[in-house]
Amino acid sequence: MSVDIVELTPERFDDFIRLVFALAEYEHLDRPTPDAVERLRADAFGATPRYQAFLGMLEGEAVGYAITLQTYSSFLARPTQYLEDLFVLEHARTHGVGGRLFDRVLDLAKAGGCGRMEWQVLDWNMLARDFYARRKAEFMK
Repeated sequence: MSVDIVELTPERFDDFIRLVFALAEYEHLDRPTPDAVERLRADAFGATPRYQAFLGMLEGEAVGYAITLQTYSSFLARPTQYLEDLFVLEHARTHGVGGRLFDRVLDLAKAGGCGRMEWQVLDWNMLARDFYARRKAEFMK
């Protein structure tokens, strides 16, 4: 099956929000409010974007997304690439979409001269923990 990673565009924003809602459901959280959705739009496409997002496309359908931004490490004196969300719909999880999204963010980190890449995983989410462990992630306590 064909997997592509595309940058979030205003035309794809509805696909993106549909996936954010799906993650909220998966994590048993409330969906973003309409005001939050508008902030997500403004923060992605404003004069100074606050984050970057990518969509994972499987056979042309948006089935996953990643949100990333840079922070800064005072001890490394380098930027840190932070992965806020990485999510793939259940029916698409065995097709490499998550790995391709992760690699796209990792490529950003390398291109940006980052000293490291960080993210958080809920302690109960063993699928995610295993996904990162396969990528040789170092777990912090």
